[in-house]
Amino acid sequence: MSLPPIIHEDDALIAFDKPSGLLVAPDRWDKSRENLMGNVHAAMGKGVANVHRLDADTSGVLLCAKTKPALDFLSGQFQSKSVGKVYHALVVVPPVEEAMKVIAAVRDDSGLLPETFSIDLALDQDEAHPGRMRVFKKRGGKPSLTDFRTLECFQTGRGQRFAWVECRPHTGRTHQLRVHLAAAGAPILGDRFYGIPEAGLKLSELKRRYKNRDDEKPLLQRLALHASELTVRHPYTLEPMSLRAEIPHEFEVALKYLRKFASQPCRRSGGGQTADS
Repeated sequence: MSLPPIIHEDDALIAFDKPSGLLVAPDRWDKSRENLMGNVHAAMGKGVANVHRLDADTSGVLLCAKTKPALDFLSGQFQSKSVGKVYHALVVVPPVEEAMKVIAAVRDDSGLLPETFSIDLALDQDEAHPGRMRVFKKRGGKPSLTDFRTLECFQTGRGQRFAWVECRPHTGRTHQLRVHLAAAGAPILGDRFYGIPEAGLKLSELKRRYKNRDDEKPLLQRLALHASELTVRHPYTLEPMSLRAEIPHEFEVALKYLRKFASQPCRRSGGGQTADS
């Protein structure tokens, strides 16, 4: 069992570029399923501990501590919400009449996402669907806040719309970005829990006269969410350090074709919008 690519390693910590599909910790129902920390413990010993978690389907920066003092110091930063986190997501932008039905729609009649917007909606476990989260509009739930910035917008020749979005969560709730984007009317592409099941991105939908449609596969066959950057203070030097995981190749391929074959109707404005619970 090999370890994922190492982003940074020193005496106090080690950071990995976790691939999509790999659990961070053992599955509560299926202990035989491969997980990152099982592989880390087998290779480096059980003294290494993960400081935080990522969803199995999310790729990107995953930080581990090598010593108990380092773990306590780093964990304290997550608890105090002083860690800087940057994610990138490719989202589906459905027609306005559909998007405006959701909880915290941030789009106007043009159908475009604003350049910047924030979602402030409490989240907690969905008792009706174990393993999922839901929004609590009035009472209950845990405070959850995310800032978003729309980097690029795309519209295919068939009218499908997508957007490349930067996400900066201020809290660390389970599935926070996935639920907040779905609540904003822009679910993440490939999200089987909170997204649009039939939504996909195929080259035939972008490129005219495309052949081999019968056995064509989507450009992205995973959750289109990546943890790009994590900024913490180092346990020993106390200096800020930023750990970065490059955008996955399959994301770059999808963006390349969108930029080449889709129109880019993004409108830039000075202000942002906020959706509150």
